[in-house]
Amino acid sequence: MKHLLLIAVSAFFMMVVGGCAASTTTSTTTTGITMTTTVTTTTTTTSASISTTETTTDPITTATSSVTTATEILEYQNPVFEPVLADPSIIKGDDGIYYAFGTQDYGEWGDTFGTKYGPILQSENLVDWTYAGSVFTLATRPTWGTPNAGIWAPDIVKIGENYLYYYSLSVWGDPNPGIGVASASHPLGPWTDHGKLLDSVSIGVNNSIDPSVFIGQDGEVYIAWGSFRGIYGTRLTSDGLALLDGANAINTKVRIAGYDTSTNWNGSTYEGTYIIYKDGYYYMFVSSGTCCDGFSSSYNVKVARSENPLGPYYDSEGRDMLAGNRGHQVLIGSSYFAGPGHNSIIIDEAGDYWIVYHAYDTSESPTFGNSPRRSLMIDKLVWDDLGWPTVRGTLPSNSLVDVPQT
Repeated sequence: MKHLLLIAVSAFFMMVVGGCAASTTTSTTTTGITMTTTVTTTTTTTSASISTTETTTDPITTATSSVTTATEILEYQNPVFEPVLADPSIIKGDDGIYYAFGTQDYGEWGDTFGTKYGPILQSENLVDWTYAGSVFTLATRPTWGTPNAGIWAPDIVKIGENYLYYYSLSVWGDPNPGIGVASASHPLGPWTDHGKLLDSVSIGVNNSIDPSVFIGQDGEVYIAWGSFRGIYGTRLTSDGLALLDGANAINTKVRIAGYDTSTNWNGSTYEGTYIIYKDGYYYMFVSSGTCCDGFSSSYNVKVARSENPLGPYYDSEGRDMLAGNRGHQVLIGSSYFAGPGHNSIIIDEAGDYWIVYHAYDTSESPTFGNSPRRSLMIDKLVWDDLGWPTVRGTLPSNSLVDVPQT
């Protein structure tokens, strides 16, 4: 594993009478991070010719301080953060910074290595990411679940003045996993844990993990959750901190995808739900297949839509989602990136929708420490004439593409 950061910056300025055009290419290579950026700028001057090469340990500072820009055209290449940030959930803070939250994993966090209990990354442009902190520490992590349960598959939303961090608490094969919630006034905390929202026993849904919380067009707060034992939904209180129906939610919950929870684990069904609203429909993104088998992972992303928050949801062939092998295909693996999935969605300043997800880079090891090496990825969604989204070619991008407009 290399630990050196090398940055080469070359700038060539072509002069014309009364003005000049500048073009700068930045190539950054680190352990686990490879990003190439092209910047085009327009300024006014008389004459100049500059060529520089520098070494630094701060790629973001270098990229932004070496050139003063009026207009920028940038490109990036996946993955956008590595070695590990699995099951990413993304939000733009009130400070204009983007924050990505991931599963508890052993990773490389700045200059340190180890397990982070709810790792948080931050970025100004959605493609240059740095470690910013974690929601919990070893001392403050939730312990209300099964002994030694990990903090998995979070969802981050803002309701009112509070950022709410919904987390799964589970171990592999957990007979009673659950979902908890913490709150903060800023995405970097400090976080107050409000404890358990639900667990499998209290809500009557096996494998109760993978929360997705959203506010409906009716102003109600909804949660969808579940993992290969049925996707279910119900309403939360207006502050997002409790089940609206309390203990009776076990009777009022609604199955919105997959088979009934009494059915055994079935990889043709779904987990990792993420729901957004667009143009009259709620779009439910889900992942199918295996997440954690290294390069053999069959994870992939599908989508269905409904006019109502809790369904029924239908795919592009008109099939409801209450069975396996359904959904409009959004993203599948390739020879470059295996097992893409467990996504969230962010809208850039141009109004384009971007899918943020994890995948295995097949040019690297499939593991890092004791964790699957699932790196952070981002790709633009393309919507067809009937309103169905896919990643271009349904494959993760593996070459230089334009960055989101931020």
